[in-house]
Amino acid sequence: MLYICATPIGNLEDITLRVLRVLKEVDLIAAEDTRQTKKLLSHYQIANKLVSLHKYNEHAKSDYLISLLEKGGKLALVSDAGMPGISDPGAELIQKAIAAKLPLTVLPGASAVTTAVVQSGLLTGPFYFCGFLPRKNQKLNQALTELAGITCPLIFYEAPHRLLAVLKALEKNLGNRLCAVSRELTKVFEETRRGYLSDMIEYYSHNQPRGEFVITVAGYTEKAGEQKELQDTDIRQQLMELISQGKTKKEAVKEMAKQLGVSRNEIYQLALDLPIKQEE
Repeated sequence: MLYICATPIGNLEDITLRVLRVLKEVDLIAAEDTRQTKKLLSHYQIANKLVSLHKYNEHAKSDYLISLLEKGGKLALVSDAGMPGISDPGAELIQKAIAAKLPLTVLPGASAVTTAVVQSGLLTGPFYFCGFLPRKNQKLNQALTELAGITCPLIFYEAPHRLLAVLKALEKNLGNRLCAVSRELTKVFEETRRGYLSDMIEYYSHNQPRGEFVITVAGYTEKAGEQKELQDTDIRQQLMELISQGKTKKEAVKEMAKQLGVSRNEIYQLALDLPIKQEE
């Protein structure tokens, strides 16, 4: 039997009695980071064998773990925090177990996505979990463009060093929507800030992001679409004003990008349809 076990996302008390029992009884525990899982096991005085299963070795290690299950072994799968397979390793092992017709069961528990979306106050029905966004700007903007028309809340995971850049990309591609930014969920310094994306950009421009973040952004509405269109129109108008003052299009794009804290390429895309001939 493969047991897929949810573990705490911060507070060690957020674990079920069933998971604790299974972690004691299985033959082996497959963990994303054995050092992190040892802290959890030590806290609950559980002594059991561990093997690493992370994104860099999952493909090769899964075959070994499947062979143990085929011999009748009992295996627990855990990630560092939350549910394995949700923006964490484990999906490939689960798929291989299903393909081999091996029994598996999921032991529910803590999850950052459900915790954050409920805490945001933006949930009234469905929500769309996006996980981590692409790192490169082109793919990031493309992904957000594809998400822009979804009418339910969008949920993103993000690291502190990328938070501000992602918030700016969200505002650029989705418009200035209501949002909630949660950090360190269930931990001592848990915090959720609510407001518009522009409010979050202003705050984190002057306050260094710390901890792991979950961003919940309100879904598309006609009003949000109008705000996004108005925002792009305002930028084009400001570009025209700079050009009318004697600046070249290139100089105007550079100045606007600096003012808004975004890449020149993003502003250049808005400048393409301006009624001004591009300089050689």
